[in-house]
Amino acid sequence: MNHYETVFILTPVLSDDQAKEAVQKFEGEIATFGGKLKHTEKWGLKKLAYPIQKKTTGFYYLVEFEAEGHVVADLELSFKRDERVMRFLTVKMDAHHVTYAEKRRAKVGKTVEA
Repeated sequence: MNHYETVFILTPVLSDDQAKEAVQKFEGEIATFGGKLKHTEKWGLKKLAYPIQKKTTGFYYLVEFEAEGHVVADLELSFKRDERVMRFLTVKMDAHHVTYAEKRRAKVGKTVEA
């Protein structure tokens, strides 16, 4: 299994409950597709570097998970189909990236295991 990290931006017009529901949907899809969720972080409402869909802010979320390669393609397809998602980026983590992420979580103290 490979380690992956996905950052996605949700539209700022969502309420907190709607944003949480969207994140839970994507976490559930990772499990449904056969992946294992490792960590989730809410980065909050941030200003975008440039306007996207005439919006200048967005809710940022980070999700780390373990999965096979086909899971990433399925997850990204669901991101594309969901109108709440403005942008997303999935990165395959190497060994150094995994250890850095674990150290960062330990330092910040925001470990949320699923």
